Amino acid sequence: MGLLLAAVICLSWIAHVTYLLVQVTVDIASPLTYAHIALQAYLSTGLFITAHDAIHGTVAPGRPRLNAIIGGIASFLYAGLWYPRLVVNHHMHHAHPADDNDDPDYHRSNNLVVWYLTFMWRYATVWQIVVMGAAYNVLNVWVPAASLWWFWIVPAFMGSFQLFYFGTYRPHRKPHTAGMPHNARSQSANHVWALISCYFFGYHTEHHVSPGTPWWQLWKVKDNGIS
Repeated sequence: MGLLLAAVICLSWIAHVTYLLVQVTVDIASPLTYAHIALQAYLSTGLFITAHDAIHGTVAPGRPRLNAIIGGIASFLYAGLWYPRLVVNHHMHHAHPADDNDDPDYHRSNNLVVWYLTFMWRYATVWQIVVMGAAYNVLNVWVPAASLWWFWIVPAFMGSFQLFYFGTYRPHRKPHTAGMPHNARSQSANHVWALISCYFFGYHTEHHVSPGTPWWQLWKVKDNGIS
């Protein structure tokens, strides 16, 4: 199931962005344009979630090399992200959740904007900037700049904020209390909203308690009453 869902997410992202860039003209007066942007943003978030599960070995259990390949593909498609850096940072996050000094995903300011910008900066690399810049300029030979911005770049940023807000900021923001395992809080049980908001990643205490559970089964951990 992990491999199937990873394939569905990756191929859906490729198919949808290709369709948008080749067949759809940006019309800011059309509600359909915004529906396409929202769907592409959600699929972009799904790429990151796929890479995340690959880090935990849950896309292809027991097959670390295949997990690394799929995680590398998903993170590259998302925004040219360097998968080995994601692996190191995410394991540090799990070892030191919401620690002022040792969690690369955390920012002591507790300020939404500052935290988000820092979060993005810590994952940016020269490799990513070069790859994305080259891809933009090559695609711009055939695709209008407006389409690239509205259907590719904007959804990528929206997806990053969706992941940050529901999967980092809300779960790990202060105050931290003694009753919060792993300095993580979890959203209330609503499986439909949890899926729509961030692929069940809002069930964040559950994820930290059971990091070996893939995203599509976190609702079961929630139902077991961990938080």
